[in-house]
Amino acid sequence: MKKVRISKNGGNKTLNTILVFPYYMILFSLILVPIFIMVVSSFLRGDSNNLFQVSLTFENYLNFFGNEDYLYAMGRSIWLALLTTISTLLIGYPLAYFITKTKTRTQALLILLISAPMWINLVIRTIALKQIIELIIPSILKTNTAMVFGLTHVFLPFMVLPIYTILLKIDSNLIEAANDLGASKFVAFLKVILPLSLPGVMSGILMVFLPAATTLVIPKYLGNNVFLIGDIIERVSILSGNIGYGAAIAIILSIIMMAMMLVVKRVDKFKGEEYE
Repeated sequence: MKKVRISKNGGNKTLNTILVFPYYMILFSLILVPIFIMVVSSFLRGDSNNLFQVSLTFENYLNFFGNEDYLYAMGRSIWLALLTTISTLLIGYPLAYFITKTKTRTQALLILLISAPMWINLVIRTIALKQIIELIIPSILKTNTAMVFGLTHVFLPFMVLPIYTILLKIDSNLIEAANDLGASKFVAFLKVILPLSLPGVMSGILMVFLPAATTLVIPKYLGNNVFLIGDIIERVSILSGNIGYGAAIAIILSIIMMAMMLVVKRVDKFKGEEYE
């Protein structure tokens, strides 16, 4: 009686293919297809519900770059998002580092306290924050300071959590080795901890920058009635029904964001080579 050998590698490949298939389906249907539709819509002119009255055009992009108010809103949105990213990083990195130095139970409690506000509706949180500002420092309400303060409050967990995760994974033996070689705690932080934690910093920046630039709720309740790019996309897409124009603005914003992220990554890579 012959024995049948089953290839473990072949079985593993088949199992992996089955397991990743739902992921690719979700990626294709919920990410790639909407992006494709948005890109196509940005080049269309006419009634999108009637394919026979639709034509290709660059008019949506030209109209945006020819509108000074929209360009100002784009620049202001990016500036506020940049300030928010910097403030969340300056607060979030030391906070994440401090949490990693506490006991395991304390870490769990602190992470819970940081992430708990994310479970509350954003509108309710923003209105509550507005009331707090009115009681303590009403003079900053309806200013850029109030908006940056609100954005930092909302997006701080998105900066803390990835940095905390990456700091927690750093091998303590590396730090001890640096100390044994005569490095002070500050030098060990600069030469060991900071370079190894940069991937977490990059993840935090990506998770804060784009949402902060396109948010709608916080400028509405804490801002000074000057539209940001998220307000404009909502107005032209939903209120005016010009889906193509809104898609074009969203694509322009995405391209600017990706360009800025590439610059940051190149700087990060250059610094990484210096540390090596």
